[in-house]
Amino acid sequence: MTVQSLLPARPPVTRPIRTLATLGDSTAVGLGDPLPGGGWRGFPVLLRDATGAELVNPARTGARMADVRHTQLPAVLPARPDVALICAGMNDTLRSDFDAAGVRADLAATLDALRGVGCHPVVLRYHDHTRVFRLPGRLREALRNRVTALNAAIDEAVRSGGGDAGILDLHRLPGGYERAAWSVDRLHPSELGHRLLARAAGELLTGAGFAVPAPVDVRCAGGREITAAHRAAWIVVKGTPWLVRRGRDLGPVILHGLLAGGRAG
Repeated sequence: MTVQSLLPARPPVTRPIRTLATLGDSTAVGLGDPLPGGGWRGFPVLLRDATGAELVNPARTGARMADVRHTQLPAVLPARPDVALICAGMNDTLRSDFDAAGVRADLAATLDALRGVGCHPVVLRYHDHTRVFRLPGRLREALRNRVTALNAAIDEAVRSGGGDAGILDLHRLPGGYERAAWSVDRLHPSELGHRLLARAAGELLTGAGFAVPAPVDVRCAGGREITAAHRAAWIVVKGTPWLVRRGRDLGPVILHGLLAGGRAG
């Protein structure tokens, strides 16, 4: 036995996350996890608290991948974040002009720019949202195919940059398809869903060598309680107007699904 073998093993070296960035759509804004005094918390704030980092979050509701590249990225790069999470693409799938190749190009450019400032990017890869948001059969298949095309675009963008970005696959997120993980609109995570997402992101970053001193607790606390009255109000004030606004964009998707047996691309 050598002297060296008698020495205690050194703990693995971890890199602190001083600046954390999140880019993307309403999920990155925190929708679905309301605070008692108003506003939203969501997985970016939960992950910020877990890492002790400064958070830069230019995400906005309705954002598409092109918005991430052209509007949000310029707001993030000067901060030179250690880690950036990208949560975008679902809004692209809900538009009549969905273009998987364009999504891939915008994401690839965003990843290259983040790597250029020494940032470790993490991209969200999407679940089968038709298992959460119930739709008629033909439309369900059409939108499922769009999410498949979106995920293929995400995979290709990551591969084109050498595959060194982290991928958080929401389809494999433990508890991700449970009803309690989703808010009343079935479009955004609930507080629990945001906590599950933040915890999984923290575990992914730990595996990549980053320090996450206070892993996210999945027990809900600090958010606003959602009651039956809140759910009913959402249907009247938010849900129906949203469906009306999206009607013009979703109409071609529905028609294509009905005429082409649900094959949308």
